[in-house]
Amino acid sequence: MRPDSPTSGAGSTRRTVEEHLAVILAATSASPAESVLLADAVGRTLAAPVLARVDVPLFDNSAMDGFAVRHADVADADAERPVTLRVVADIPAGSPVDPPLAPGEAARIMTGAPVPTAASAVIPVEDARGGFAASATAVVVTARPRSEGAHIRRRGEDVRAGAEVAPAGTVVGPLQAAAFAASGVDRVQVHRNPRVAVISTGSELAPTGGDFTRGQIPESNSILLASSCRQAGADVVSVTTVRDDDAAFSAALVHATEDLGADVVVTSGGVSAGAYEVVRSVLGDRISFVSVAMQPGEPQAFGRVGGALVFGLPGNPVSVAMSFEAFVRPALLALQGRSALHPPVLRLPAATGWRSKEGRRQFVPARIDRDDPSRWSVQPATAGGSGSHLAAGLARAEAYVVVPEDVSTVHAGDLVDVVMLS
Repeated sequence: MRPDSPTSGAGSTRRTVEEHLAVILAATSASPAESVLLADAVGRTLAAPVLARVDVPLFDNSAMDGFAVRHADVADADAERPVTLRVVADIPAGSPVDPPLAPGEAARIMTGAPVPTAASAVIPVEDARGGFAASATAVVVTARPRSEGAHIRRRGEDVRAGAEVAPAGTVVGPLQAAAFAASGVDRVQVHRNPRVAVISTGSELAPTGGDFTRGQIPESNSILLASSCRQAGADVVSVTTVRDDDAAFSAALVHATEDLGADVVVTSGGVSAGAYEVVRSVLGDRISFVSVAMQPGEPQAFGRVGGALVFGLPGNPVSVAMSFEAFVRPALLALQGRSALHPPVLRLPAATGWRSKEGRRQFVPARIDRDDPSRWSVQPATAGGSGSHLAAGLARAEAYVVVPEDVSTVHAGDLVDVVMLS
């Protein structure tokens, strides 16, 4: 994992973060749609609006356990002048009955049961003397309903059949799936998840958990990238670590793009200008290698190999994490047809100060201080701030701070832009 410094020769092209992302998104289009059952749709993105198949509610139904009545019969009822009605029917939830109600008659009704056509209000059981126990044949109403239609959920008051329940681009979560089911929908059109292959490069990398010889370090980038891709909704089809060897990297790339049909390949390491930059060596004439005005993560590569988008990220772990958030995550969301490609930004005061390199946008892994619920604050997750090699400090990061290019010093108390990590 080699330093991401301006002298590392990321490429002759210099871009802002926005310019590099614009190039990426211009090459990205939503994946094809497929129809899936609701149980398989959670976590997927709608490719088409979901329209209600039925009215919600499906029929006028009771919002309370109580008594379906004619409003005129009980409009003046109170504790001093109770009204006695004859009980002529029982209507549990799921019952298809629609009993007629003559003046002076009522029906016991349960929550969710269809309200009789002749009824114009529901009296809660709490407003009936003795409740259900005393109402087998008659009910004594001790409080008037607040209005005609009281405690009746009207047919279609939530949504009418044919109306839009959710637009295309919506991520289907448990609440959305429940809403679709309640609208009579059992299948939805969603975008196919992008298939991603992760290739981590570096002869210094060794399997984590083992013993390390001089010059070796534990390999963490593939774990970071694979889990980040899954978290962003992608299907990870392969995770590979290769030495700085052109043939090994070429073989891994061919396997990902041709054998597995990956839509996206994300590599780490090998994109700078050192002597052993394997990604640049193999792909230097096929994709663009550029310098992006950001810290960390200045050397970047992007292009298309066959049918796959290829992201060449730098090798230091913090650079990998911040590059993923800045460029790869938005692209993966765009491939899924998401309506929102960027998370919301919070404005929080900095709990401490730090330096930033003017002319480059700084991305700082950060943690949130919630001790005062009315005034959260933010500070770097490590004392090294945005140091690209501080991998262990990522364990404390729950967000990242974005410092503009024209800011060289963040002072304690300054409001800064904070993006929560998913």
